[in-house]
Amino acid sequence: MFLLYDLGIRLYYVGIRMASLWNEKARKWLRGRKNWQSALEKVFEADDRVVWFHCASLGEFEQGRPVIEKVKEEHPEFKILLTFFSPSGYEKRRNFPAADHVCYLPLDTAGNARRFLSSVPVEKAIFIKYEFWYHFLKEVRQRNIELYLASGIFRKQQLFFRWYGKSYRKVLEFYTMIFVQNLDSESLLRESGIRQVEIAGDTRFDRVAAISASSSAGNMPEFKDKLPVIVAGSTWEKDEQLIREVYNHTRGRYNWIIAPHEPSEHNLRRLRNWFPGYRLFSEIREKGGESSDLVLVDTIGHLSSLYRYGDLAYIGGGFGRGIHNTLEAAGAGLPVFFGPNFKRFREAVELQSEGAAHVVQQVSDLEEGITLLTADEKALAAESQIAEDYVIKNKGATQKIVDFVFKTKAH
Repeated sequence: MFLLYDLGIRLYYVGIRMASLWNEKARKWLRGRKNWQSALEKVFEADDRVVWFHCASLGEFEQGRPVIEKVKEEHPEFKILLTFFSPSGYEKRRNFPAADHVCYLPLDTAGNARRFLSSVPVEKAIFIKYEFWYHFLKEVRQRNIELYLASGIFRKQQLFFRWYGKSYRKVLEFYTMIFVQNLDSESLLRESGIRQVEIAGDTRFDRVAAISASSSAGNMPEFKDKLPVIVAGSTWEKDEQLIREVYNHTRGRYNWIIAPHEPSEHNLRRLRNWFPGYRLFSEIREKGGESSDLVLVDTIGHLSSLYRYGDLAYIGGGFGRGIHNTLEAAGAGLPVFFGPNFKRFREAVELQSEGAAHVVQQVSDLEEGITLLTADEKALAAESQIAEDYVIKNKGATQKIVDFVFKTKAH
């Protein structure tokens, strides 16, 4: 199994080098890994105490961020190293202030793992959710470094639980403790012989709760006429087609904030054509003034704050591979609507079962849903409270993890 793993790693590297001839993301992947060892040796001294966090990409970073910030707050005697596998995470968080150094994870070879851990005096390593790099995990364990997985989630379809993946399951034995999000994950691991597992919950709830309590979008004026505000977050073209029809049918009854998943010039051009009379969010932040009945968000990183201006939320992605983050909207007390591809997302399923989420199959579902809710103040207030309470009652994973990590020695 691990001979095949090593072959796969090397083939992946060859593929990246070939792709870099035309693909900018591949070029960033390669450039970012140049001279990684000398960069580490410049930052860390032999007598430093270091906690190493590793995230695959931006989504995993947001899941790990509450733990990083809590460690920084409660244990300032430790330095923090943050690594990413993907450029989409590294490029956006390379200057993350809670970390002493941010870099790419080198390619997972035995030699790289040895050099990496010889360059940094890591005392504790915390991987986020899905990362299982064999050589790095093995080297961490051999050096008797405490190793944790935070916010893990496991499904029967994963390689570990297939008959042909039994040998790869050994990588899970390298962990000092695996903190999982739910009972299903814990049961699956224990049935497979993995005992060092504990349910801690999902750290994203802590992050969302903190955002809801403190964030602000800045210079955002009141919408004209103070009509109900619908925030459409992380939308794709299929979502926007649906929203366009609802917007045209109901114009004058609602105000809208639309934040496309990719605010590229191509996507924004399409949205400007579809929604005449829009204002760009960047212009509002810079110049202020009155808003139109529709704001197009042409920036990255503000959506979580903009939910605070809404009454309802539409979450994009449900007509594609799967919906995006529903928790930020729920944390702001917004009932949510989304497309049919949501069942892989625990929070969406639970919000629906508790009565604060609605599935949209077609235009009429969204139009009728927002019409009924905005016409019934008591129903809207009740759903808003359910959404907010759902986030609050699921808080606490971050503190559980940090308390355990800093009170437990590696076995």
